[in-house]
Amino acid sequence: MKLPERMEQTVWTITMILTLFCSWSVVYFLTTWFYTVIDQSPHAYVRQLINFSLGILLFALMTFTFLKRGRMEHRFILPIIDAMKMMAAGNFNIDLSYYNQRIHSPNHPYYSIIQSIEHTAKQLGEMEQMRQEFISNVSHEIQSPLTSIAGFAHVLKNDQLTPNERAHYLNIIETECMRLSKLSENLLKLTSLESEHPPFERKSYRLDHQLRRVILANEPQWLEKNIEMDVALKSLTIDADEELMDQVWTNLIHNNIKFTPKNGTISVEVFELDLDHVSIIITDTGIGMDKETQMHIFERFYKGDKSRNRTFGGSGLGLSIVKKIIELHQGKIEVHSELGQGTEMTITLPKRW
Repeated sequence: MKLPERMEQTVWTITMILTLFCSWSVVYFLTTWFYTVIDQSPHAYVRQLINFSLGILLFALMTFTFLKRGRMEHRFILPIIDAMKMMAAGNFNIDLSYYNQRIHSPNHPYYSIIQSIEHTAKQLGEMEQMRQEFISNVSHEIQSPLTSIAGFAHVLKNDQLTPNERAHYLNIIETECMRLSKLSENLLKLTSLESEHPPFERKSYRLDHQLRRVILANEPQWLEKNIEMDVALKSLTIDADEELMDQVWTNLIHNNIKFTPKNGTISVEVFELDLDHVSIIITDTGIGMDKETQMHIFERFYKGDKSRNRTFGGSGLGLSIVKKIIELHQGKIEVHSELGQGTEMTITLPKRW
């Protein structure tokens, strides 16, 4: 809290008086000691004159040092305060490099403060950019089906439509509504997984049974495209959240079926990597992906080839959810792919916790 101006003046006056008193006291004891050492003592008037002069000189040096240090601190504190005000206002474009260059030693107390503020501003700026991109992506994903629904709903008002045309447009509206519902579900799932206390119920169960069940649940999809399922499931038991891992295998198998052409092959293999880890390899003979896509495939809303994904649908959240769930299980997922040569996903999980 800032002191009243009159009180500040009083405190300043008292400080100066005390500093002057201390200066004269120090000089008095030093000169007394010095006269004792040389075993000589000048006249009392000369002694007082010497003590007074040296006391004033010491007082001036102390005051100058104090004011200089105060000015130096003020020179660094003001930019720091301004930077914090900018961050509070949402501006994270902070540059304190000029002041850091004026500090020649990393041991200087302001060096760490300036470094911390710049690091914090950079991190907050990146988070703000991610937030804006997230909002933009969500808005885009929601706007697209809404525009489609509104357009076809308007067309349905035409009384001259044939029953087949009407049924076709209604099917499109239903599909877009399901797409919106799936997007909402995935957003809620991702938010839940990224919360401070994500849902997690670990139990022991048969991994091979789970994979076989998920593959059979998707049988209509892979049979429709006449895809051959090459499955080699070794009997293995793991400790994991079975419901969350259901989501992982479902999302991955859906992706394999979606991007594998007719008469293709999807293989699922499970084996023990070592005594403590199990490896699951899911391979397809699909369209594959380039290096750029592989680098970003697990990012939220990333879809690689936009035109291709408009054909296949999806919101770009499925693999983000997969990666987050696997990380919660202290596992890892790797992707290897080439355009036109298919894709291989390798998931490594601990068997016991």
